[in-house]
Amino acid sequence: MKALLILLALTAQAVPAADNDSVESVTHALYQVISGPAGTRDWTRFRALFADGARLIPIRVTPSGTGPAVLTVEDYVTRAGANFEKSAFYESEIASRVETFGNIAHVFSTYESRHAPGEKPFARGINSIQLVNADGKWKVMTVLWDAERPGLSIPPKYSK
Repeated sequence: MKALLILLALTAQAVPAADNDSVESVTHALYQVISGPAGTRDWTRFRALFADGARLIPIRVTPSGTGPAVLTVEDYVTRAGANFEKSAFYESEIASRVETFGNIAHVFSTYESRHAPGEKPFARGINSIQLVNADGKWKVMTVLWDAERPGLSIPPKYSK
């Protein structure tokens, strides 16, 4: 029991309380926690940003078609974590549109991805982030994203 209490105390210290204070703070923390030099990310903080049952859903474009790849938070940690261990990755929000109603929120967040800060982006796209407010804390329920590619550019209204 003592070991469990110590683990809970360490976990609470590792996760900034302000991360879940607002829709904007969750969105900022989401970008912050996945960005950095090659190496391990703060997965405890990452997990704390998500509601139970949350999903991360990239749109995959393959020769056989286009469609969603539905991931749990743990699926994402495993897949992205392996890539982050080997390669630097920096993603930042360049524009956003936020809409809320009661305990739900939607953020249309335009992003740029880089291998190093200040470098030219190697990818751009839009994260569609749905959040829920439970017990006074905002948590991510879904992140659905698609990237620019030939024939699909970010409209100017989502770049401001």
